[in-house]
Amino acid sequence: MKNILKTTIVTFITILLIPFYGSAQEPSRPAAAPAARPAFRMPARVISPEILPDNKVTFRVYSKDARTVTVSGEWQAGFGAREALVKNDTGMFELTVGPLAPELYGYTFTVDGVGTIDANNVEVRRDGSRYQSFFIVPGPESDLYFHKNDVPHGTVTKVWYRSDVLDMNRRVYVYTPAGYEGGKDKYPVFYLLHGAGGDEDAWTNMGRAAEIMDNLIAQGKAKPMIVVMTNGNANQAGAQNEVPPIPMEAGEGMAAYQRYAGKFEEHLVKDVVPFIEKNYRALTGKDNRAIAGLSMGGMHTQTITNDNPGIFSYIGVYSMGLMSGFGRQNQDEEALARIEKERNEKIQALKKSGYKLYWIACGKDDFVYQSVITLKDVLDKNDFKYIYRESTGGHTWANWRIYLSEFAPMLFK
Repeated sequence: MKNILKTTIVTFITILLIPFYGSAQEPSRPAAAPAARPAFRMPARVISPEILPDNKVTFRVYSKDARTVTVSGEWQAGFGAREALVKNDTGMFELTVGPLAPELYGYTFTVDGVGTIDANNVEVRRDGSRYQSFFIVPGPESDLYFHKNDVPHGTVTKVWYRSDVLDMNRRVYVYTPAGYEGGKDKYPVFYLLHGAGGDEDAWTNMGRAAEIMDNLIAQGKAKPMIVVMTNGNANQAGAQNEVPPIPMEAGEGMAAYQRYAGKFEEHLVKDVVPFIEKNYRALTGKDNRAIAGLSMGGMHTQTITNDNPGIFSYIGVYSMGLMSGFGRQNQDEEALARIEKERNEKIQALKKSGYKLYWIACGKDDFVYQSVITLKDVLDKNDFKYIYRESTGGHTWANWRIYLSEFAPMLFK
């Protein structure tokens, strides 16, 4: 009886433990796989502009909500000309233009009446307060404008200097050729001036000056040189997109601007040239200095060289002539005769200074074209030697890049 009871108790305990052992010995089950995450997808890239093999160019804007999109570009005839992009059923607007001649072209879009750059194009340039997208159509005519990996590159630095004439600290862009850093050679200096609305950034941003100089020097077409690009607005310390404007007193208006009239030209000779020759390995003397400018900078160039004969041996005037009527509406005949006499005396002094090159360039369709003819007539009457380059087109960066490309190889020969 005792054994039966013992057996019964053991059996009962075994029955109770069976679920426990079964649970403990069951192989562990893998955790449930997490719910699949949706694959990350980049939005489809909109290619704009797309330069096709035949030099046609396609523009694209994707917007399901926009009603109209137009493009305004430098290849179009007429100021403010626009072409409409066509919208398909997916919301893609598209337009193909051309073929276009090899050149650098700026353009903007207008979307439902609102102007904008091309959001799909990282190439953006600034001219004063205006921004544009741009592209370069390749070819022999635009070859100098490209950044080439197999070409030695110079350096563009943004440098601050003190102007005692203007009583302010100012900024200047300085291009030094490849090999300047770490070297010991001295170089001639080219002072390159921008036009109205621009600033010290204009020639590198709009004019592709660094790429042009790199490529010309690498090809042996231009001598290695330092290029100095100043801000021609005497009332600015630097480019308006980066440097805060100088505050004006309330109510000054035009008086504040006129306070600086003629001061830029004086400051370039008295402040900028000495600063460069003190802080850079610059060759000195007139035969190692060149100056050129476009539009307003062309007027600055004339004033600087007329007032300072013997400072520069190489002089370039792009798209600017003699504005004979500017500021003279209220002058009597005696005053005008005195002005003309003084101007001729300055031209004669420049003639006797022993300059080596006076180069004038203008487009046939430029609005300053007649003023250039007037300048030529005055120089001819003074038996003043110059080279005249007449191009197609008007008052545009397309011409000014060409002028730089042709003028720089003539320097310091």
